[in-house]
Amino acid sequence: MGKRDNRVAYMNPIAMARWRGPTQSVGPTIQDYLNRPRPTWEEVKKQLENKKTGSKALAEFEEKMNENWKKELEKSREKLLSGNESSSKKRERKRKKKKKSCRSSSSSSSSDSSSSSSDSEDEEKKQGKKRKKKKNRSYKSSQSSTYESESESKESVKKKKKSKNETEKEKDIRSLSKKRKKSYPDDKPLSSESSSESDYEEDVQAKKKRRCEEREQAKEKVKKKKKKQHKKRSKKKKKKSGSSHKSR
Repeated sequence: MGKRDNRVAYMNPIAMARWRGPTQSVGPTIQDYLNRPRPTWEEVKKQLENKKTGSKALAEFEEKMNENWKKELEKSREKLLSGNESSSKKRERKRKKKKKSCRSSSSSSSSDSSSSSSDSEDEEKKQGKKRKKKKNRSYKSSQSSTYESESESKESVKKKKKSKNETEKEKDIRSLSKKRKKSYPDDKPLSSESSSESDYEEDVQAKKKRRCEEREQAKEKVKKKKKKQHKKRSKKKKKKSGSSHKSR
């Protein structure tokens, strides 16, 4: 079995295009675009002048609109001015009426006012005195209440402190009595409170003495330690100085 022949003949595209001939073009060509009708320089100048000046119809329309707008403004101004004038006239009329009524009432009430003014002054003075008395009473009551509250608070604090001191003393006395019972079981307990108080004071003084003695002993120990350290340092310095002289 031989191989199948899959070879295809080569066709030159340029030769095929020449063989087909010129193609029919669809639409305008480049020559048509170059040969298009163009305006002359004079026509271009006229178009530019028309653009600068603008159209006559638009200018006429704008003038008419301006005229109408001016007429509407004048009408609205006339209405506003007429309304302001009418309101001002009404106010003037009201003021004149009030003045007339005030004059008529003042003439009639002048006689009554002279008598009523003295009465009103007396009443105002009485009311002012009553107000001052009420204020003084309220101020005094507030001060007394604050003073009472402060005194009560101070007394309560003092009572609390006294109760605390008494409870602490009782606890100390009980603890001392228990210690004595343990150390001296054969002895009888003291009957009077004076003896217990004196014992309590003696114990407190003994404790203070012990504390002072302990502090003094601690200070002496610190001094001794410092002296020893000083002696050691002096000995070391002497040794270093001697070794340096020998080396020289």
